[in-house]
Amino acid sequence: QVRLVESGGGLVQAGESRRLSCAASGISTNFATMGWYRQAPGKRQVFVAGLAGDTTNYADSVRGRFIMSRDSAKNTVYLQMNSLKPEDTAVYYCNIGGPFGTWGQGTQVTVSS
Repeated sequence: QVRLVESGGGLVQAGESRRLSCAASGISTNFATMGWYRQAPGKRQVFVAGLAGDTTNYADSVRGRFIMSRDSAKNTVYLQMNSLKPEDTAVYYCNIGGPFGTWGQGTQVTVSS
């Protein structure tokens, strides 16, 4: 059974950094397409960052501030979030395999101004 568990969310001040983790079990992240998505209050879920092989891509809103990476030994992917803004406040979800794949339970990130 494939399972994703996110962690690392919390309350931060604008301008600060935070790192989210997504630990996978039941599947290797090495060769899978992984993604981070977020859903702000009252808004639909949107793509944040993706990692396929060694290729990353980012939403325009986070490019240059967020970095997605993988630790193969830990079977975990990360989302390093820098220069956080209040508009980054959302529940962040980890995904493997695309929209019809497996999702984590989400982790709340709140950025105060």
